Amino acid sequence: MSGQKRDLLLIAVVQAQDTENAINGLQKIGLIPERLPSVGGFLGRRNSTLLIGLSREQELDAIEVLNKNCRQRVEYIAVPLESAPLPLPTPTPITIGGATIFSLEIEHYEEV
Repeated sequence: MSGQKRDLLLIAVVQAQDTENAINGLQKIGLIPERLPSVGGFLGRRNSTLLIGLSREQELDAIEVLNKNCRQRVEYIAVPLESAPLPLPTPTPITIGGATIFSLEIEHYEEV
């Protein structure tokens, strides 16, 4: 089946622990995402990259579902203190999580 209709592809990078909730939420509104395992970001944590094909009318609903199901968290990393005689790690809070969403307009696609 080929399509000339202008559809969208959302690419959402979410933390591994939010993946199932995000997929379930998207399925409840009739979207079936494709999941790709990925790793990256500041801490090199496991992520999932969700590929979501949808119409322009579904875009805001999909983004709302991702916002509800992909939450930000505060984690602590150990950073050595520069002025200390011994390298004593100091816990430093960082905010991780949420979803990074890219929206791409698709002019043509084919299923073979």
